[in-house]
Order: sequence, then structure tokens, then C-alpha cells
Amino acid sequence: MHYQQALAEEIRQAAARLLAEDVGPGDITAQLIPASQWAKANVISREDAVLCGVAWVDEVFRRLDARVSLHWLAADGDRLAAGQPFLELEGPARSLLTGERAALNLLQTLSATATRTRHYVDLLDGTGVRLLDTRKTLPNLRLAQKYAVTCGGGHNHRIGLYDAFLIKENHIAACGGIAAAVREARDIARDLPVEVEVETADELDQALAAGADVIMLDNFTLDAMRDAVARTAGRATLEASGNVDETTLRAIAETGVDCISSGALTKDIRAIDLSMRILETQSR
Repeated sequence: MHYQQALAEEIRQAAARLLAEDVGPGDITAQLIPASQWAKANVISREDAVLCGVAWVDEVFRRLDARVSLHWLAADGDRLAAGQPFLELEGPARSLLTGERAALNLLQTLSATATRTRHYVDLLDGTGVRLLDTRKTLPNLRLAQKYAVTCGGGHNHRIGLYDAFLIKENHIAACGGIAAAVREARDIARDLPVEVEVETADELDQALAAGADVIMLDNFTLDAMRDAVARTAGRATLEASGNVDETTLRAIAETGVDCISSGALTKDIRAIDLSMRILETQSR
């Protein structure tokens, strides 16, 4: 399935899961409000952030009640200032309140990934190094978080186990060496990129000799990375991985590697603090 089609399907499924999880057989508290009550509301961020998740929120309310209208004042990838309204809603008060948590839960999570990514990308400014995500994503949110990374200015590594080879230590051991593993990968799918994870300069030389497209430098020191860049001399793309955080990112980039991957973009994020406020109500 094409990526955009897969993402659209994930959005539909995620909205359905969120509503089933939170609403279940019905919102009993919302029943306190007259069915004829109409409301206007807005959503703000309580902190600086990068927005991500517009399509998911749209789908939640589309499934919940087609009478709810949404007017977005910002788009995915836009920076939000603390206190800034970025979404206006109007519709039955019951539906606005019923859909609030389901919508905001995903919005705060995807915006967190986009915000972390943008922070890291800003730290890399001027180096020309690409920031990559990993497969260390939250369960059932793989494509969503991969999309959020792009909204923050980062790049997707591989989506799953099916769209690129990443030959690691155990693959190498089971195949009988780096050369054998790369050769087998080429035989299986010549059109897919082949990446090899290495831990030493000797393994780097083996991966270069085997013709790997990308070589992941796993937990190399800064000096070892600089040596790897010199050894490689453009023959393969070099990816730095391991011990990557905001305190080490810039120094790693300045060794001359082509890209840096970080699981921190997706696996240990802190949700953005968002709030929906009812502005006015009227009976209809």
C-alpha cells in the first residue's frame, strides 16, 4: 500500500480506536447538557510547540458528529506560542465535550514528537546533517509519529522491516559475516537500500568493501566518527547512532557524518499541554 494511503487508513483506524476507548457505549456526563445546547470553543497550547495532528482531530469529530465544524488557525508544522488559540470549534455542546479528550490525546502526542524534532533540527542548523527517526515508536502510532517527525523538519529512516535492509550484529553473525549478509540482501531485493551497522573501524572497512549503501556508526566516539568520515570518503552514507541527545547532537554533526538517528524523537516524549475552552453557548 502506498504511504499516503496507509497513513489515511491509519488516521481512520486511530480515530475509531480513540472514540471506542474513551466514549464506549456513551458519554454519560455529556447527557447532563441539553441536546439542543450549541457551543463555540477554541483550543490553545499552554506552551510553545509545533502543531501536528490536524487530520486526526478532523476525523475524530467527523465520526462523532458531522454537525461539528472546525476552523484551524494553524497547520501541521507551524510553531505555536504559549496561549495561542489554534483551533475554533462550533457544534452541539455534547459533541464538543465528548470528543475533546480523544482528539487532544493524539494531538498532544503528535505535537510532542514534532516539537522535539524541530528542537533537534534547530540545533543542527547550518551543519547540513539530516535528522532521522527510528522504529522506536509508540505502539499503533508508527505512521503517525513518522509523519510528526517530518512536520518537525526531520526525515524518516525506514517505516518498518519491509522497506529497507538494516543489517545488525545478530544478522551478521547468523549470515556468516558482513560481506555474506550484504550479498544476500542484494540477491533478495536489489532495488532496496542496504544499511550495515558497525561497531569498529574494521567492520566499517568490511561494510565499505561489501558495497553497503548506508553505514550506521553505532556508539562511535567523536574521534572515531571523524576517522570513519575520512576512511569512507563519500563511498557510503554515514549515519551516527547512539548517545544522541540535545547535549551531544551538534558535536556529532560536526564530525562530518551525513545523518544522525535518534529514538528520542518518538519514544520518550512529553505530551504538549493543550486545553479546550468553551467560549459561548446558546440553545437551538
